[in-house]
Amino acid sequence: MPPSSSRRTTLCSLAAACAVLAAGAGGVHWLRQALPAPAGASGPMLLAPMVGVIDTCVLQAPPTLERECGGGQGSAAALVEATLEQLQPAAQPQGRYPLGYTLPVPLLQLFRAEEGDWVIDTERVQRLVRTVQGNARRLVLYLFSTHFSAGAPIEEALARDADNLAQTRDGALPIDSYYGDPVYPWTLARTDNGISARRVQATSALLDALCQLPAQDLAKIRGVTLLGELHQLFPDFQAGMGFMPPYRVTDYSAASVTGFQAYLRAQFPSIAQLNRVLGSDYGSFSEVQPPARDIRSEPLTRYTEHIDSYAQGSLPIAGWAYVPGGRPAWVHVYRNGVFVGKAPVNQGRQDVLQARPEFGDANTGWRLDIDFRRMPTGLHRIDLFLETTPGQLVTLGSRDIAIMDKRQQTPVLQPQRPLPVSVPVPTTLQAHIDMPAPQQSYYYNPLVPLWHAFRGQQVVDYLRFFDGVIGQSCLAKTPRYTHQILPFANPGWDANKFAIDASLRRSAHMRLGVSLYGDAAYGPGFARWLRTTGRNHYGVTEFHPLKALDAPALQQVLDAHAARGAQFLSFFLEPYWQGQPVARAHNLFSFDPGNTRFGSAQLYRAVQEDSR
Repeated sequence: MPPSSSRRTTLCSLAAACAVLAAGAGGVHWLRQALPAPAGASGPMLLAPMVGVIDTCVLQAPPTLERECGGGQGSAAALVEATLEQLQPAAQPQGRYPLGYTLPVPLLQLFRAEEGDWVIDTERVQRLVRTVQGNARRLVLYLFSTHFSAGAPIEEALARDADNLAQTRDGALPIDSYYGDPVYPWTLARTDNGISARRVQATSALLDALCQLPAQDLAKIRGVTLLGELHQLFPDFQAGMGFMPPYRVTDYSAASVTGFQAYLRAQFPSIAQLNRVLGSDYGSFSEVQPPARDIRSEPLTRYTEHIDSYAQGSLPIAGWAYVPGGRPAWVHVYRNGVFVGKAPVNQGRQDVLQARPEFGDANTGWRLDIDFRRMPTGLHRIDLFLETTPGQLVTLGSRDIAIMDKRQQTPVLQPQRPLPVSVPVPTTLQAHIDMPAPQQSYYYNPLVPLWHAFRGQQVVDYLRFFDGVIGQSCLAKTPRYTHQILPFANPGWDANKFAIDASLRRSAHMRLGVSLYGDAAYGPGFARWLRTTGRNHYGVTEFHPLKALDAPALQQVLDAHAARGAQFLSFFLEPYWQGQPVARAHNLFSFDPGNTRFGSAQLYRAVQEDSR
């Protein structure tokens, strides 16, 4: 089940074990087709599905596949090819977009215990290398290592070292779980720790082995994606992505606090200038501590200690509305009788669809963020209207909110203007206002945007560190991509908790790799956002519309991504051998003829038709 509006919608969010269950593709292509263009060369968008072969072949092989996967020359090659031929038989010409694969490498699974230490399992590395060599298809190499458990024994050992763990103001995060599987809160605030060293060690071992391949094999690698979803963490990973208090984010380690102070020194020529911006009286940068307390429930020594989901100066107004017939709809927002903006009703709300399956559509969500930094302190009235017919507004409801100052003075109601004329509420209208809560208060702390910007820079710096490892190998000229989610695409998430906005912007070395689920996969919102980033090329690292599309509709979606600059598009596939699915714990988001969830069976058939 896709997560609710307060949960993630990516595949790996559904089960932490997806690092193994859905991380894997490799293959042998027994065709005598022409070798691909050199690495990094432009060309048609590559369809690069990930086949679940890591757990069924690279790490261990079932008896039926021992000959292909095991032994001194084993690889995942034959299994992935058998799977891809279900989509596109070897004898048939390729469709509009070439069919390749994504080869995810769970980095921490490349270690085995030996004499009290952890050493590289060279046989596993060689199985991956032989997969690349035995396949004439182009591929994307996915170097996977995130907070989601890969089921690797080394994880427990690394987690015993607090230097490897992200910290909230209350100390190191404990090992969490997501739908019953472990989540390891690896820190990204430093690179001089054990988890970083092991990631580099595994990556270097794989790259050293790959670089022994002939040039024509290396040329098959169209891109490298880095680490997987890399972002700041928070407690209660399964349900803590939204706006409910208490507010806890990372990273508050000693190294991170010192780094934040250095960041402020680089942003401001003097402590006096910082004090003018903050309205504070710090004597030096070393006195500045990251904001960590809630003014509503905790005593503050300085006002700049305050933080919550809104302290950066933005208040979200969000909810859902079901409009029968699929007509375009907008939610209009008024403040004190003055129009401030409108939001389309088109964001994914899988929680709503689960509760009301008769709607038949998850895209019932809406959200508009309002900058309240310059709003006068006092009580403000928020009125919401739904427009399904041009010029006709239906009242959804209202909320009274308080914009507070640092002195917490009693707020006074602001002057009100007459509201627009609305029509009677139709009996078919079903809607709900999630945010703001009635009588919600908001405090702006100018130190909080700086803290979030620093936390975002930590994400970028860690990606750059890891990118530098690939940049020193034979794949230095191969395009490298991130593998990020889009928190803002979910109306119930607090994007500042993730702090990945900076990693989505244009970079001199790394291209954008992004996972697209629901409306973000096919709707206009992603295209509008992409234009703001300055990105000319990107990769779709995970793709699922979360609804059925026939072949022509899917072809239009693929064409749109290719026209915008997508270099590859990846979706999940279950492995097949001799025409039958391999026994394993199937991924709920796999395109598969036997998967009835989220239109996955129909999407599989659509890809099949479009690939021929």
